[in-house]
Amino acid sequence: MQSRVDFRRHRMAAGIKRVGMVIGLKEERSAEYFALHAPESPGVRKLLKAANMRNFSIFVTRFPDNRLYLFGYYEYAGSDFDTDQSWLAEQIENKAWLAQCDPMQSPLSGSDSWQLMDTVYFNE
Repeated sequence: MQSRVDFRRHRMAAGIKRVGMVIGLKEERSAEYFALHAPESPGVRKLLKAANMRNFSIFVTRFPDNRLYLFGYYEYAGSDFDTDQSWLAEQIENKAWLAQCDPMQSPLSGSDSWQLMDTVYFNE
């Protein structure tokens, strides 16, 4: 099993670490998941910014296997990724958010959370 996330394998470009990740979404929980992530829902937006995570976006699609998948992307703009991620992981609000969202998601085979994606191409 892959640990929660090992972001160190992602390259820095122009001082920004770009992270892409994918996970399944349980069909029966999708409406609840979308409501939690609606623009009017504060969620953990302030915490993500405080941890130097910018442009955090989540997209959804249905693949040919007829399952829903989420693609997440964000840019890390800080100077100490490991420290910022450790700080974020310890925040009570973040723990509560993950406890709410994790059961709605369906990790890919061999993973226990979001599966990281390798950068293939980036155009500034």
